[in-house]
Amino acid sequence: MIEENETIDEFLGRHAADVEEAVRKAAAAEIMPRFRQLADHEVDQKAGPHDLVTDADRLAEKYLTEALGALLPGSVVVGEETVDADPASYEALQGDAPVWIVDPVDGTRQFVHGDTGFCTLVALAQHGVVLASWTYAPARDQLATAIRGKGAHLDGVRLRSGAPEPGRDLDIATSHPDYTTDEQKRQLLGLWTDGVRPRPCGSAGLEYLAVARGELDATAFSWDLAWDHAAGILLVEEAGGAHLTHAGEPFRITGGNALPFTTARDAATARRVAGLLSAGR
Repeated sequence: MIEENETIDEFLGRHAADVEEAVRKAAAAEIMPRFRQLADHEVDQKAGPHDLVTDADRLAEKYLTEALGALLPGSVVVGEETVDADPASYEALQGDAPVWIVDPVDGTRQFVHGDTGFCTLVALAQHGVVLASWTYAPARDQLATAIRGKGAHLDGVRLRSGAPEPGRDLDIATSHPDYTTDEQKRQLLGLWTDGVRPRPCGSAGLEYLAVARGELDATAFSWDLAWDHAAGILLVEEAGGAHLTHAGEPFRITGGNALPFTTARDAATARRVAGLLSAGR
C-alpha cells in the first residue's frame, strides 16, 4: 500500500514484486485452470467472430482490479473488459490519478485455441506516461518487467534489443488481417516492399517482448488501445528501442495517434518503418 507523501517511484521500489505476485496469482487462479479446458459457455463474442472474450478474461481482470487497487489506493484501473462494459471508463487515462492498464488475456484467440502464445499485460501510468509494466506468459512461465529509467528484464535477465544486422531484411509483425479494415490494410501496404518481411502478429504483448529480445525487428499496428500497447512499448523502450507513428511522432497511450505506428529495436529502424508506413497511406 502506498504511504502518505510517497511518490510513485518510491511505491514501485517497495511494491514492484507485489505487483508481480498479483499478476502471477491472477493467472494461476483464473487463467491457467481454464487453459485447454474451456467449455463452450465460457467463450463469447464481442464485436464479431474474431473478437473473443472468455470467463478467464473477465475473472482475471476482476482479480487484478481488486489486487492492484488495494496495493495503490486512489489508483484506477482501465481494463479491456471493464471498458467494453463501460466505454467512459477509458477516460481515466486523461486524469491525474495513477492508472493500472490491464489486458487480462492478450491473445484471447490463441488462448481459446489452446496455443501458448498469450499473456497477461499490466502497466502503471500517470499523466499519460507509462512508469512500469509486467508482461506474463503463464503457459510459458515467462515474466518480463520494465520500470522507467531502470531497464527491462526477462525472468531477471536484462533485455537489450540491439539493432538489426545491416543489409538483412526487416522482420515486422503487423496488424492481423482478421482484425483490420480495408482502409487499415491500405495503410500498411508500404511494408510490402523489398527489404521487409511482414507477417501477421499474434499476441501484441508477446510481439513486443520479441522486439525487446532482439528476435523481431519491429511491429506495425493500426490500432492504439492502451491495454494492448502500454506494457510492451515501455518494455521495448527500456531495452533500447523506440516507437513512432507514421507522422514521425512518439506513440501516446492517451490516444489521438496518427496511425499506423511502429515500435522497433532501435531509433533508426523506427524511422525507417515509419517512413514506409507513411508511403503506404
